[in-house]
Amino acid sequence: MTTERDKMLSGNLYDTHDPELVHDRDRARNLCLDLNTSREDQKEERRRILRKLFGAGGDDVLMQPPFYCDYGTNIFLGKHVYFNFNCIVLDVCEVHIGDHTIFGPAVQIYTATHPFDAELRRTHEYGKPVTIGSDVWIGGGAIICPGVTIGSRSVIGAGSVVTRDIPAGVFAAGNPCRVIRGITDSDPGSHKIVE
Repeated sequence: MTTERDKMLSGNLYDTHDPELVHDRDRARNLCLDLNTSREDQKEERRRILRKLFGAGGDDVLMQPPFYCDYGTNIFLGKHVYFNFNCIVLDVCEVHIGDHTIFGPAVQIYTATHPFDAELRRTHEYGKPVTIGSDVWIGGGAIICPGVTIGSRSVIGAGSVVTRDIPAGVFAAGNPCRVIRGITDSDPGSHKIVE
């Protein structure tokens, strides 16, 4: 028997009012509330919350609260992912984020989307997964739309609305976001650190 959760994770229309899903969203929102009201000197408590919240990566994610998500368990983080203040992840489908990726403040990642039919939209939605590679930098206020893949080592300009896939190793910006150019060794900050 296919559950509403199964439908949701597979990208099919699902009932947003399903009791299991409501329960799981409440769980995530309570964990986010605990995280967002924690103090800076409560590092161990924050780590405990992050381990419970995320599907993977809670052990070493760097998080500046507040942070908000729908489920948390559908978010899979690589090593040392960094979220600045006020980020939102609507994870009705899986969100995969690679190692050492950083998010500026108020970045929003959406997997959730809605049918155009108004009557159906009252009770149902669906989603598309989002994948972000390793060593990506997403500037503050950017919005990552459902179904998008961003390649490793790319930089997304602040305030961009990413509506389609972005290849690896490029600078992309705008609304809609588009590739501006490749990233080169002559870019600012591309030099090696001298010790």
